[in-house]
Amino acid sequence: MRLSVFLKHDQTKNLAQIDEILCRNEFWSHFPPEGVQVVAWNVMMGLGQVIILELPEDKLRAVNLVLEQRAWGAFSTEIYATYDFSAVVPKKLQQEKDYHARAR
Repeated sequence: MRLSVFLKHDQTKNLAQIDEILCRNEFWSHFPPEGVQVVAWNVMMGLGQVIILELPEDKLRAVNLVLEQRAWGAFSTEIYATYDFSAVVPKKLQQEKDYHARAR
């Protein structure tokens, strides 16, 4: 399965404070948990970090626990089940072209 994880910046803390919390909580040595792959990890300026993970379903609890135990205090978190839509887009574009061609 895929998950999109949002680590939302707490603007009451500066970067040094956030880094100190993450280091104290050993975030970097525990995230992602074993068996979980990072597909993408992006910084969205003004929002925080967005991480896309691929994982077996039985690793979902491990992801949740590491975020609760290691990221909270530095970030607020949101997690969403996601899927890759990019393969569908060309079909949708063709459907739209076909629709407009028939409508003419």
